[in-house]
This record gives sequence, structure tokens and C-alpha cells, in this order.
Amino acid sequence: MSEDTEGRRPNPVDLHVGARVRMRRKLLGVSQEQLADSLGLTFQQVQKYERGANRVSASKLYEIARALQSSVSFFFEGLADPLDGADGDDAGQEAQRILQDFLTTPEGLELAEAFPKISRGKVRRQILDLVRAMAEETPDDAG
Repeated sequence: MSEDTEGRRPNPVDLHVGARVRMRRKLLGVSQEQLADSLGLTFQQVQKYERGANRVSASKLYEIARALQSSVSFFFEGLADPLDGADGDDAGQEAQRILQDFLTTPEGLELAEAFPKISRGKVRRQILDLVRAMAEETPDDAG
């Protein structure tokens, strides 16, 4: 039975691992089709892994790590350690989620690559001010 069947939501760990797979794939410039081919899967299966709709088995995660030139532990970075007894709701976890959400978009990844190349601090601050203003703008304001 699939985890995303009616009334069920994907497990947060599956969502996290899937998002990390997507982020690593995009950082390397690998398409879903290319990753799928290297794993002997369809690109739809890779999509399901990345969305957290399907769980990645341990052996498949090992193959993904090899294909994406990463350690297996990379896909779990940012998750709360289950031995700590923490629920993962602290500020560090929230910051990690925000960064992950940003880097999993094509635009976010491109911005993250380009932004540090802007040498003038004043220009970087102006860009940040612009983005903040646009984020606060409501759809009615944009008209």
C-alpha cells in the first residue's frame, strides 16, 4: 500500500530524504531521467522518491548515494537525532528546512550559486531588500 493513499501523508523522514535526493541531483546538474537510468528505474519512480510519496529502500538509497557521488548520511543531514529525544522543532531544524526548500527550487539553486559571486556588499543588501519587499507583496498589490 502506498504512503500517499487517501487520507495518508508521507512520513516526514521520507519527505526529508526525498528532498535531499532532489537537492543533490540538482546540485550536480543530473536530470531525473539520468538518475533513473543509472538506477534502472523510470523517472516517475525518481519523482515519487523525491516527493516522499514512495519510500527509498536502504539498498536503493545506497545506489542513489553512489550515483550522486554522496555519502548515505548526506540524505539524513538536518534530521533530529532520534537518540537525542528531540522532536526536531527547534530553530536550527526550521532553518535547515527553509534552506532545503530554497535549494530544491531551480531558481533557488541558481540564486545560491550566483549570489556569492556578487562582490559588493551594498548590492547584495539591495537585492535582499528587493526580495523581502516582493515576498511581503500581496497578489492584489502586484496588479
